[in-house]
Amino acid sequence: MTRVITIDPITRLEGHGKISIFLDDQGEVERALLQVPELRGFEAFCLGRPAEEMPQITSRICGVCPTAHHMAATKTLDDLYGVQPTPTARAIRELFYSLFTFEDHALHYFFLGGPDFIVGPDAPAAQRNVLGVIEKAGVEVGKRVIATRKAARELMKEMGGKAVHPVLGLPGGVAKGVSEDLRKRVVEFGAQAVQFALFSLKTFDDMVLANQAYLDIIRSDTYFDETHYLGMVDENNKVNLYDGKLRVVDPSGRQTELFEPSVYTEVIAEQVESWSYIKFPYLKKVGWKGFKAGADSGVVRVAPLARLNAAEGMATPAAQEHYQRMYDTLGGKPVHHTLALHWARLVELLYAAERIAELGKAEELTSPDLRNLELGTPRQGVGAVEAPRGTLIHHYQTDQNGVLVSCNLLVATLFNSAPICISIEKAARKLIHKGEVADGLLNRVEMAFRAYDPCLSCATHALPGKMPLEICLVGSGGEERGKLIRDSDGRERISWKG
Repeated sequence: MTRVITIDPITRLEGHGKISIFLDDQGEVERALLQVPELRGFEAFCLGRPAEEMPQITSRICGVCPTAHHMAATKTLDDLYGVQPTPTARAIRELFYSLFTFEDHALHYFFLGGPDFIVGPDAPAAQRNVLGVIEKAGVEVGKRVIATRKAARELMKEMGGKAVHPVLGLPGGVAKGVSEDLRKRVVEFGAQAVQFALFSLKTFDDMVLANQAYLDIIRSDTYFDETHYLGMVDENNKVNLYDGKLRVVDPSGRQTELFEPSVYTEVIAEQVESWSYIKFPYLKKVGWKGFKAGADSGVVRVAPLARLNAAEGMATPAAQEHYQRMYDTLGGKPVHHTLALHWARLVELLYAAERIAELGKAEELTSPDLRNLELGTPRQGVGAVEAPRGTLIHHYQTDQNGVLVSCNLLVATLFNSAPICISIEKAARKLIHKGEVADGLLNRVEMAFRAYDPCLSCATHALPGKMPLEICLVGSGGEERGKLIRDSDGRERISWKG
């Protein structure tokens, strides 16, 4: 008889999901799945809206990564209206986006993923959180983390109108410039941000890499999957989070694709499964082969480690140094160890900090040339950025008045949805035997998805866009009289008692 172990809810992520682990009669794992029960429906209810509203509408998808959607939507409007932003607008956008990436990566390391290592994977559940991190690392560390993230968000608020739901981006430009006073404060913060990133990498050295047991977990086969990788690169094939081409490498690190985001549909397709509202993107040329890793599977990973694997280096000096150190320590490129995502995230934290420092000194940053108003007739647009969680693509089609008739949001956690299922199942198979489970062991299964920093609010979609519903009809005495049920395919039925 099949036994099911359910982790519901899964913790330290954005959104709602559960892990279902199916055991056979001997207590060994048959299958493990990440299931997402929520339907957001953004692709559907954006239809009929003016395209220029999309940077504000899509930023409401999630409170953790609104800036990623805001910027992807803004870049999509550039393409939709056939307009190039001014150099000043581009500098302001990338600076704003670097601030966001910096504070978001800090959030995940210290608040969400970091507790598994800083506090310990087998520590009591009540301690595996930011308070446990502060207790282990010290109050001064906690104060520094909170103060640094606050300073970044204050700058974002001043630049973008709001820290959480910005109102900065416009087709062809931005809504607000940067004053000389603000620029000076950005430069000051950039220097502090670089030091904070180096400090964060030092905590990883001291608390994770110096602990042989933790290093063995990172290197273990439990968290090892060979896949293709996707990330955005600049003209030198170095990591770029704001703009560039999309590059795919296979499990050996060989480039297989280098393409403009506008032609993503020639490279990427999407699979739908009946048991989840998440879609599963895959590489068209390889094809959908189900939930398996390897070179013959079309499954492709995104997120920090994928970006570093897909690129040929970092575009800033200190980040490049730590990039090389990571690969030297873990045996060269590409790295397939899922838990190395945490290390890669800190390398990107340093890259974002260095870009803040560089962009704060850019001559064009304080120019009044904020917007190019040479807008064309809207028809179709595609925009992409590298969200903290991986590649994010927006695709809009409109009528001649700029009203949306089609919308596709290909978010990072969608790309990682199949890899997460693969990682969860492998971890469960390696860790659970004879039906014996404990809280610490189940947390180690959760670590297989938590490293991806998934955002299920962003990722949740459904085709054809109908949500199952079950309504209980109760009599005046509290007894159940019947049910009204709508299945996921839209079919309805009623059952009555008595």
